[in-house]
Amino acid sequence: MSTKARIAVVKEAGSNFEMVEGSIAEPGPHEVLIEVVAAGVCHTDLAVQNGDLPTNFPVVLGHEGSGRVMAVGGHVEGLAPGDNVVLSYGSCGHCRPCQEGDPAYCADFEALNFMNKRQGSDDPVYADGPNAAFFQQSSFATHAIAHQRNVVKIDGDIDISLLGPLGCGIQTGAGAVLRTAQPPAGSALLVSGVGSVGMSAVMAAKLAGCRTIIAVDMNEDRLALAQELGATHSIKVSKETDVAEKVREIVAEGVDYAIECSGNAKAARSAWSSLAKRGTLVVVGAPPSGTDYSFDANEQILSGRKIVGCVEGDAKVKQFIPTLVELYRQGRFPFDRLVERYPFEKINDAVADLHDGRVLKPILEMG
Repeated sequence: MSTKARIAVVKEAGSNFEMVEGSIAEPGPHEVLIEVVAAGVCHTDLAVQNGDLPTNFPVVLGHEGSGRVMAVGGHVEGLAPGDNVVLSYGSCGHCRPCQEGDPAYCADFEALNFMNKRQGSDDPVYADGPNAAFFQQSSFATHAIAHQRNVVKIDGDIDISLLGPLGCGIQTGAGAVLRTAQPPAGSALLVSGVGSVGMSAVMAAKLAGCRTIIAVDMNEDRLALAQELGATHSIKVSKETDVAEKVREIVAEGVDYAIECSGNAKAARSAWSSLAKRGTLVVVGAPPSGTDYSFDANEQILSGRKIVGCVEGDAKVKQFIPTLVELYRQGRFPFDRLVERYPFEKINDAVADLHDGRVLKPILEMG
């Protein structure tokens, strides 16, 4: 028996979200039907909505969902109706990166996460409706179909409506530090762009024991919050600011690690120039498709600097997300300070506020 759902649809690139109703399919053998309690809004959703990143319209976006299991397919293990869950990114489980424990680099990542390839069935999620397997969840809806690989069970008494952003933005920033960079205690680390991803990187750098944590942004309020959350220094950027010069006023030799979260080519170059010899730049922020970052080859050779790409914080979600939940419970990872809540019907307001920088991390409550 199909379940009625309220869904937010983007009909074409650049259009607003429209609220409609649809009948969602039953879960396939390896799928899970979720009653979505809440969903975070991510800059990736905005980039896809605007046509800067690919998808197939019309589409139901949303990839930071949280909620309760309603039904499971016949081959699903470890999940049962009533379980509280967080939804994360999709991966096939069969390709070489997945088999080697790096599902964020799945060979089928674009199809499973951006192009709505339903992993558990060839049938549409909504009969004659919009595409709705975005990141194997399409959680801008009251109900969603997800694959068992990207459904993370959350045990214990905790507000599940808060946890959706752990499925993408928050785990990306935290993982970029804790899993990709892995700075030893006492390191110097820079975070370029302190939106929700960058703030999560700041908190993770504090957890890692970094001696110097430099937050870089154009927004003074965000820089102030970054210092409350763990940054030891901040640099406010203007058109005239030489970030690398400012960094060396703080750390003479430059930073050991730079986490680039802004998706801005000039900021990426500044972060790279801020590195010490043998330093590592972790590229996290996603610019529009086709954007090139350039670095002087001889300077890179002589400095021994490394550039590393990072998807989803290199997270193995069924281990990393519960770890972040426990750190939050302990008061050591207060990502709730980044959140602003909106009713589901106010999705276009939430999107506008995120786009304009009025909020760090909107969460839609499905009601």
